[in-house]
Amino acid sequence: MRVLWFIPTSGDERYLGSTIGRREASPAYLRQLATALDLLGYYGVLLPTGIGCEDAWVAAATLIPVTQKLRYLIAIRPSIMQPSLAARMAATFDRLSEGRLLINVVTGGGQERMGADGVFTDEKKRYEITDEFLTIWRELLRDGTSDFVGEHLRIEGGRNPLSAVQKPYPPIWFGGSSDEGIRVGAKHADVYLTWGEPPALAAEKIARVRERAAAEKRTVSFGIRMNVVVRETEEEAWKSANSLLKYLTDDKIAAAQEWLARDGSEGQRRMRELHGGTRDNLEVSPNLWAGLGLVRPGAGTALVGTPEIVAQRMREYGDLGIETFIMSGYPHLEEAYRFAELVFPLLPLTHQTPAGSASQVSTLSSIAAVRTDRLQSSAQAAS
Repeated sequence: MRVLWFIPTSGDERYLGSTIGRREASPAYLRQLATALDLLGYYGVLLPTGIGCEDAWVAAATLIPVTQKLRYLIAIRPSIMQPSLAARMAATFDRLSEGRLLINVVTGGGQERMGADGVFTDEKKRYEITDEFLTIWRELLRDGTSDFVGEHLRIEGGRNPLSAVQKPYPPIWFGGSSDEGIRVGAKHADVYLTWGEPPALAAEKIARVRERAAAEKRTVSFGIRMNVVVRETEEEAWKSANSLLKYLTDDKIAAAQEWLARDGSEGQRRMRELHGGTRDNLEVSPNLWAGLGLVRPGAGTALVGTPEIVAQRMREYGDLGIETFIMSGYPHLEEAYRFAELVFPLLPLTHQTPAGSASQVSTLSSIAAVRTDRLQSSAQAAS
């Protein structure tokens, strides 16, 4: 497994829908968070993109000097960027960070958000543009040249003489739940991402991507984006999860759901269907809580429980083929420490952590599996 964390460049929160305890994304706080994540041994970080947050490329570039191993998952936007410029940006960042760039392909969301960026093409056309964009982008970084004429994009005598450190190019991470999204992802992605759906839904999506990738004579790996609330007891974990909604009124939920309903993306629709816009039944799968999705766009679920239970649920996703987890928690600095200190020793991580080498962590993971089995046996005996 690889575990990444999230850097909230639009500001950090303690409670959803409230400014109480809110923390601004100051340069000092972003450096503090990035330094902590690097020292704790996270594989990398995801930076958001779009209106309302700091530009991901500029923000990540300022964090290169304060970290040593941390990788940066940064968005390229085919609808609002040229592939030649994106290729030069990627090559430069990868060289200056000494090979620590990961590419997050963001095709776009609902028309309201896309219109705010001056984009008025429909979803099908945006994915067609993304397909052509990635064809050119990959050629420029892999071969150094590109001559391409497509339905939407064209390049003549394209050159990219300064190559990236990672060969043939920094890995492409891609998410898209619609048929068009899966088609383009299967053709270009190195890592296909899904939001934190229940295992059965995630398994169905993974099967569709694998089938489509096989038709392209490719294989892809899989990642999941979700939140986490981990505490030493289940009671504490659920209490902490519910406290995130402490200041969230029904009016705020209704307003957020109305806005999210206009998004139009298939992924957001699937997230909204998990909870139906109400607080009635937010545990949508064992230890998978959809409370964040009442007001938060994108990844609206969280794993909730003890370190052993959270690790067990992550292994269940791992059994489906998910190798990469992009996690977050509120506030992000404190929860990053808590997750790393409590859960990292229980996971078969492939990246180095302060706890020791990957083999040492794997041994700890085996011990944790025994503890989890005992925990399940005790629970069954009690019931």
